[in-house]
Amino acid sequence: MRRIVCQLSAIAVSGVLLLAGCAGYQIGPQALFRPDVRTIYVPVFKSDTLRRKLGEWLTEAVIKEIERSTTYKVVGRPPADSTLTGHIVRDTKHTLTENRRDEPNDIEHSMLVQIQWLNAQGGVLVERTFGISTPLVDISEASELVPQAGQSMVSAQQDLVRDLAAQIVGQLEMPW
Repeated sequence: MRRIVCQLSAIAVSGVLLLAGCAGYQIGPQALFRPDVRTIYVPVFKSDTLRRKLGEWLTEAVIKEIERSTTYKVVGRPPADSTLTGHIVRDTKHTLTENRRDEPNDIEHSMLVQIQWLNAQGGVLVERTFGISTPLVDISEASELVPQAGQSMVSAQQDLVRDLAAQIVGQLEMPW
């Protein structure tokens, strides 16, 4: 009888120690995002490109992606826990291959965006730490357009904007 009590005590003590060791872990999607940020203000992204409404289009995609895949709530006015700003620096198209009549067979469309995520006090919430400390994070994405396959420029741009928005929102996750 005494042996069984000792074994049960040992199991209970090891269970308590195991649970105490895991006390800092979180489970679920909330574990990926900052607990000190609940709301984000996303002003319209600035754009240095000649393409009209590109900043508005990307901003809308980013807001939808934040609402869809994070625990954060996007607010329409500046009094928020944080502010995510973006600047489209480059929007280019390159012909990768041509047919015999010099018509493009394959076109690459790429964009470069700089983002900055600041808390209400102006502190940087996301930054690259590759030896250079800067509050601006560069994010680039490219999509391929194949006109011969019936793909339109609009569908290629939609793919590009959607993928770029997913990359931007991916930067809002906490580092491991």
